[in-house]
Amino acid sequence: MSHINIPIFVPHLGCPHTCVFCNQHTITGQSETTEDEIDTAVLQTLSLLKNPSAHELQIAFFGGSFTAIEREKMLALLEKANNYVQKGSVQSIRLSTRPDAIDDEILMILAKHSVQSIELGIQSTNARVLEASERGHTAKDSEAACRKIKEYGFELVGQMMLALPESTLESELQTARDMIGWGIDKARIYPTVVFADTALAARTEKNLYHPLSVEEAIERASAVYSLFAAHNIEVIRIGLCENEGLRSDKTVGGAYHPALGELVLNRYYLTRILNEIKPIHPTPNSTIVIETAPNALSQAIGQKKCNLYTLEKAYPQNRILFSPSHSLCGKEVKIFVKEN
Repeated sequence: MSHINIPIFVPHLGCPHTCVFCNQHTITGQSETTEDEIDTAVLQTLSLLKNPSAHELQIAFFGGSFTAIEREKMLALLEKANNYVQKGSVQSIRLSTRPDAIDDEILMILAKHSVQSIELGIQSTNARVLEASERGHTAKDSEAACRKIKEYGFELVGQMMLALPESTLESELQTARDMIGWGIDKARIYPTVVFADTALAARTEKNLYHPLSVEEAIERASAVYSLFAAHNIEVIRIGLCENEGLRSDKTVGGAYHPALGELVLNRYYLTRILNEIKPIHPTPNSTIVIETAPNALSQAIGQKKCNLYTLEKAYPQNRILFSPSHSLCGKEVKIFVKEN
């Protein structure tokens, strides 16, 4: 059964802080949310599906800090969404929020309204990064929220960002380690994009902040992705979704690419394959056979065969052969040398 999110954007609703990187109007293309939008989104999604029962449908409140919304507004949105769950039109609700907007009372309300998944904007667990980004919460807030969410039995998705002010690859890897240790079920990785009309844009213009290039973002995201993969944490998104805001003059810098997630997966496989070939010491004129699960083959070969070409340059005396194997699943890779 495939999973489908029905997105409802709540930009800035409930956010007690304006982080240096944040311009939710640009990201979502809207400035407020009404209950009618839930009706429109759900009915439109149902009308496009030939067999809705073949899918797991989830109303997803994205964008702002949902649990920090003014209580009456939050309850109205939850009740409207929960009506569709009670009718059987959708199966559950998910939402995104901040670590310092989670407590027992909130979690009991969410449980009563069919919320299944909570996405927590952790972003970083480094104190200097959180302060420089003006997040308004601490790593202790993130840990407490994660542990409490898991205690109540919700699915927990940890969101983190790369290349925030004062951030380094090591601090990002530590953030991933912390998130894993705090019990996240899934993760999202967002390299920072610099939007116009933000404090980060002003810093960029003054050369006080230097955005990552796409290549740098691929390298760092791949390292973080590898850590999650090693702990069987599914990464459900890498990079922001493509929309008009990201392609317009509203973006002034940062690592955005419409296929960033695919490029990161390509790099993940390339790094892994190179590391696993090295100790084998293939003899000249032999064939290096790289087997993956069938659905991972294209990611291992890379966009426009970029990984294949890199391997051919690294091992010019060998033939490189990628092959699907039905005995492998997930991200499993098997490499062996066949003498010609």
